[in-house]
Amino acid sequence: MIESLKDRAEAATKEVQGILGGSGESNQEEIADAIERAITNALVEERKRCADVATECLSDDRETGERVAEEINRINSALIANLSAMR
Repeated sequence: MIESLKDRAEAATKEVQGILGGSGESNQEEIADAIERAITNALVEERKRCADVATECLSDDRETGERVAEEINRINSALIANLSAMR
């Protein structure tokens, strides 16, 4: 079972290398880091989009929308801190 973002990036690297026929093995860590950054950026962007959608959908009840958006942003900050610590 894949447990961390780094594990996922390494698994994706092996899959890419298999597709490419094993070329690029000397760059394995660099490829894994690039994949990890791409996954992290996608997660951060998606969290931001969720906060924006929550604010927009709850525009009639602005206070609730802002609370939901703040909670999503708080979780996003925790996610970024955890991902940064994993590096």
